[in-house]
Amino acid sequence: MTAADLLACDLANHADIVAAHAVEQPDTIAIVDAERRVSWRDFDALVDATAARLQSEGVGPGDNVAICGYNSVAYAAVFIAALRIGAAAAPLTSSASRESLGQMLRDSAASHLFADTSFEIPLPVGITRVDLATLDGWGAGKPTPVTVSPSDPFNIIYSSGTTGTPKGIVQSHAMRWAYLRRIMPLGYAADSVTINATPLYSNTTLVSFLPQLAAGGRCVLMRKFDARGFLELAQAERATHTMLVPVQYRRIMALPDFDSFDLSSFRLKSSTSSPFDPALKGDVLKRWPGGLVDSYGMTEGGASTILIAHLHPEKLHTVGKVAEGSEIRLIDEDGVEVPPGETGEIVERGPMMMTGYRNRAEATAEAMWTSPEGNRYMRQGDVGRFDADGFLILMDRRKDVIISGGFNIYPSDLEAELLAERGVIEAAVVAAPSADWGETPAAFVVLADGTDPQAVLAAANARLGRTQRITSIHTADRLPRSDIGKVLKRELRDRLTA
Repeated sequence: MTAADLLACDLANHADIVAAHAVEQPDTIAIVDAERRVSWRDFDALVDATAARLQSEGVGPGDNVAICGYNSVAYAAVFIAALRIGAAAAPLTSSASRESLGQMLRDSAASHLFADTSFEIPLPVGITRVDLATLDGWGAGKPTPVTVSPSDPFNIIYSSGTTGTPKGIVQSHAMRWAYLRRIMPLGYAADSVTINATPLYSNTTLVSFLPQLAAGGRCVLMRKFDARGFLELAQAERATHTMLVPVQYRRIMALPDFDSFDLSSFRLKSSTSSPFDPALKGDVLKRWPGGLVDSYGMTEGGASTILIAHLHPEKLHTVGKVAEGSEIRLIDEDGVEVPPGETGEIVERGPMMMTGYRNRAEATAEAMWTSPEGNRYMRQGDVGRFDADGFLILMDRRKDVIISGGFNIYPSDLEAELLAERGVIEAAVVAAPSADWGETPAAFVVLADGTDPQAVLAAANARLGRTQRITSIHTADRLPRSDIGKVLKRELRDRLTA
């Protein structure tokens, strides 16, 4: 079957689409990393050789293959090779601690770990470790074809890898196919070029990498993100698409010579994973060619919202409308749906729901809310409300809401006031213990040289309500963030209690 035929099916193995591209456009460049440019023929041959060796060592349907490393052709080949033999890819969170990586590896029950040599990971007995740098000579031949079913595991993505106990989110082939169907209409095609500047272990990356791979265009993998390097690469490769997290947009747009780069090839930029400041969205729309889409959802899946920012510049403070085929409800602390216009916890339902947390039936059940009609919804853990036009406005993570003297305070409101002050580059507000009020807001800010933090605090508090006022402000060179740009507020709270 051709790639077009496979994409028209109700379900196909992503690895089969790669094989079809290798036949139809063998000499066209498929994957680019920091060291090489690989054609569809050579990429497919590497996938085949890796898959055949894994299969010869007993790996097949129902098994898992672990990967830990920086973005590379070899990393991508192992991921697709696992799918080719019916196994699931288990990309480990490379930014996690040695202990957490060991926990993830044990949880995955993988027989093989493909990793860069720089990562020290405790290796359980019976697991074969393969250096990603040696992948080209590791295998040979072609694997025996397999057939996948919609419910078969596609990948396991680990959340909470930087703090807490990691949970393995199992995503099925049906879920990934639903992602593909939703994302590909955003202009991914055989002539498009996508830069992936976030790690391949992240769902954020996979929702742009896999559609570009399926479309037959060029995937450009950054080993590690830096703002200037991204712009140089985008200009050189004539990039048409990218998926970046908000902190990456902020660092790119802050470069003094941003406007000197030729970005006219861009058709669409996307963003997800963390709150995207409306002013920053506006700056991207004004100065960076091509459209901008901000999407909201969670790795566990359920529903998602989409803001096509270039069509709705008046809605930049929102994350858009609920995507077609999805459903979002808002519930109160008792699990009762709130009236229209009111704030509540976000629960969602749709075709892109995880199978569950691996080996954690109780955690899976806790992540669900059942409606009065008996339908299952994923609990987002976020708080939000819909405006009169049906656009979703995010307030905060439920666990980050500050309860001071019985009043709910949403840190995002306070952060917006801080960021409105000249000289404030980044801001995060967390709960500080208070003998009088239980909790009070404390701010952490990254400031431009010469900016007075106390003046910033006074100006922001002058605009905030009396119950919202920030009690202390702390400066930092940079806010602690995960590899996909989420502010690690637990670390900031730990600084206060320390």
